[in-house]
Amino acid sequence: MRDQVLIVVHQESSTPGRVGVKLKERGYRLDIRRPCLGHPLPETLGDYAGAVMFGGPMSANDCSNLDFIRREMDWLEVPLKEEVPYLGICLGAQLLARHLGAKVELHPQGRAEIGYYPLHPTLAGRRLTEWPERTYQWHREGFDLPRGATLLAKGEAFPNQAFSYGTAAYGIQFHPEVTLAMMHRWTVRASHRFGLPGAQNRAQHLSQRLVYDRGVARWLDDFLDLWLASGRQKQRLSA
Repeated sequence: MRDQVLIVVHQESSTPGRVGVKLKERGYRLDIRRPCLGHPLPETLGDYAGAVMFGGPMSANDCSNLDFIRREMDWLEVPLKEEVPYLGICLGAQLLARHLGAKVELHPQGRAEIGYYPLHPTLAGRRLTEWPERTYQWHREGFDLPRGATLLAKGEAFPNQAFSYGTAAYGIQFHPEVTLAMMHRWTVRASHRFGLPGAQNRAQHLSQRLVYDRGVARWLDDFLDLWLASGRQKQRLSA
């Protein structure tokens, strides 16, 4: 068994949150890399059960002026070529979409999703797992669906919320990793974002967490098991 998962985060203080907790509960070690601080990404994922790339305040379109964003986007060829499970969350999903040739851009009316918003699984998504009613979001940019990808869940202001590509790559726009402590930090440090069109205020974030977070946590448990199993199945077939 490959007993470690690569974790890519985008700020010095960033953590994998609940995703990291659940991976540790499953017996995996976390190899946390911060390319923004000069950390290299592995040339192969042969020793990894999967890779998770998280969000951040930068844009996938910053690849022209932020070298580490360009290196991350180019590096995505590694999990795709080796068919090792990859999960991109928010920026990580947008980098995957852009790597695959799709556009990443601001909402045409300048709207944002900051708070809890409805999620609508597609038929392909419902066949995969049961999805939460609402998910926690924090973004202004969205992505087009890459050619050859399968749309798994849709949203209202930002239509493409989750997709799969190939045998084991997934991108999701929302943030299932956010713990209550992380929510407190985000809603204090980035409170200026609440003035954006479509954003919810801090009280709404905290009150809706009480209603919807249990469904998000349940989805994450089910999804991580499916995601990790896709890699184990490939290992068995190639053995």
